[in-house]
Amino acid sequence: MISPDYDIIIVGTGPAGLGAAFHLTENSPSLSILMIDREKICSGGLLNDCKQNYTYPIGFATENWTKDEAERLLPQVEKHLKPAIKEKQNLELYQRRAERLGTTLLDVRQAHVGTDRSRTLIQRLLDELDRRGVVLQLEREVTDVFNNADGTGVVIAGSKTIRGRKVIVAPGRKGFSFLQQVMERMGIAFIDNIVDVGIRVETTVDNYSIVKDYYDPKFLFPDSVRTFCTNSGHARVVLERYHEFNLINGHSLSEDHAGNNLVNFALLKTIGLKNPVRSGQQMAVFLARLANEIGGGMPLMQRVGDFRMGKRSTAETFNEDLYTFPPSCPVTAGDLGLAVPAKIMRHIWAALKNLDTIIPGVLHPSTIMYYPEIKMYANKPAFLDQHFRVSSNVYMVGDGAGTSRGITGAWAGGIRVAEGILEET
Repeated sequence: MISPDYDIIIVGTGPAGLGAAFHLTENSPSLSILMIDREKICSGGLLNDCKQNYTYPIGFATENWTKDEAERLLPQVEKHLKPAIKEKQNLELYQRRAERLGTTLLDVRQAHVGTDRSRTLIQRLLDELDRRGVVLQLEREVTDVFNNADGTGVVIAGSKTIRGRKVIVAPGRKGFSFLQQVMERMGIAFIDNIVDVGIRVETTVDNYSIVKDYYDPKFLFPDSVRTFCTNSGHARVVLERYHEFNLINGHSLSEDHAGNNLVNFALLKTIGLKNPVRSGQQMAVFLARLANEIGGGMPLMQRVGDFRMGKRSTAETFNEDLYTFPPSCPVTAGDLGLAVPAKIMRHIWAALKNLDTIIPGVLHPSTIMYYPEIKMYANKPAFLDQHFRVSSNVYMVGDGAGTSRGITGAWAGGIRVAEGILEET
């Protein structure tokens, strides 16, 4: 049975919610805490691939974080996630090549769990919170959040009201639409003008050999383009369902599984829209729907060889002798030039050419470009303090709220929220 009242209600069981819950239970174990999630198990990056970065600014929204603040909290994140940090080799060689092209290769401490082992990690974390007395309610959807003269709390499934002294809203990237609706209903000002739009590249390990030395290389190119979420070993491109359309993402399994000689990574361009644009998120939705419409309800894929010659890919072009591997996610063969805005594609293609100079082979004709890969976050509220408070008793944190861009940054954000709550108790 769910109690009608709690000290703390946390919406979402992803890393931001977990970070808050662990910090609160460690420092004030008498608090009554309810965690609610509409999924059977927390989704997002913690479940899918579970790649962790422990070096600022990777995973942190720099407008909300300083290096000192991130480095203060990252050891606490590491304490709970217990990462096995991957080793790197030949980093200086790649960095010298990148610098000649005006590109930066960051040296990042990284760990990788793998999609096949992530559920075990998540269950360990949830079991520990259960032992600490946290009430977990999975497959229960929060439809509203309130903070008014009648009190503070949430509404579950449109009818049941639960009150809490404080509410932490941490729904992750998939919850961006829900978060925006809550902010509009509560009258919370927010900025909705940043969005990441890009492609996912799939090729062989031999054509992107840097992954033998650096698991998830973080390149920062001119024109606000960067690499994101590299997967190798047993890697595959996957579909993700968002609001009646499909996006592309990438996963990889743990080292327990034999490799398939494939590697995939995203190239994302960060776009900061200016007035009078109403919503960067709605622009992203429009672009995703357009790509799905052109693809007959699916994303698009195109071979680099076809793109260079200015012609669309077809099912036949994926089976000629030059193309040495089949797509791990066979979506609609087509022409990215019909779907990707020209300026975005121009900057991404320039980044790919730079990357091919740093690691020759990336632009092999067989390399596949998938579209769209879009990150739906950065509905950034107008925060009232450094603890991500948006009204007297409500906090919003995590990727969906634009305070982070990954597991470790989200977890650290949850700690900051918890610190603010504990200051008032």
